Amino acid sequence: MADVQYIQSLLTQHADFPKKGIVFLDIFPLLRDPFAFETLITHFMHHITADTIFKSPTKKIDIVVGLDARGFLFGPIIALRLGAAFVPVRKRGKLPGVCVQASYEKEYGTDVFEMQAGAIAPGQTVIVVDDLIATGGSASAAGELVTKQGGQLLEYLFIIELTFLKGTEKLNAQSYSIVQSDD
Repeated sequence: MADVQYIQSLLTQHADFPKKGIVFLDIFPLLRDPFAFETLITHFMHHITADTIFKSPTKKIDIVVGLDARGFLFGPIIALRLGAAFVPVRKRGKLPGVCVQASYEKEYGTDVFEMQAGAIAPGQTVIVVDDLIATGGSASAAGELVTKQGGQLLEYLFIIELTFLKGTEKLNAQSYSIVQSDD
């Protein structure tokens, strides 16, 4: 578990960001360290190939969904390594064309996520990736978008889980996080 300790050691806390009372865990130091970034991707790939892929009836993953915006940083790399498509989930008004929507509550407000209609075909196997799960609102909305389009959601993947907020209880599939934090 030295890789998890290394990843965790690079996370930085910022008090009162983006609002007073919120402690923001910053993943950007991981991205500034090429070895740490590769360790992160390798850790996810090991989990996916040792566990997640066996949940798929076809033993493959068709689509990696990344959440706006930090899921865009590592989601496409994971998709490329899996030979899968990458599909972004963005905040309302950021994607062209016809979109499906899901609203959600987060720890500091309400928002709407969108995915382009037809981005996932019925029956395609999907994983959802993001940097952090807190209350579970945004991840749950992404899962709703996957199921609205008929995708088979296999798992949610996160770098960090804030376990005390119990966000994984809102999810419609299993989840995996590299780092769990109780504060």
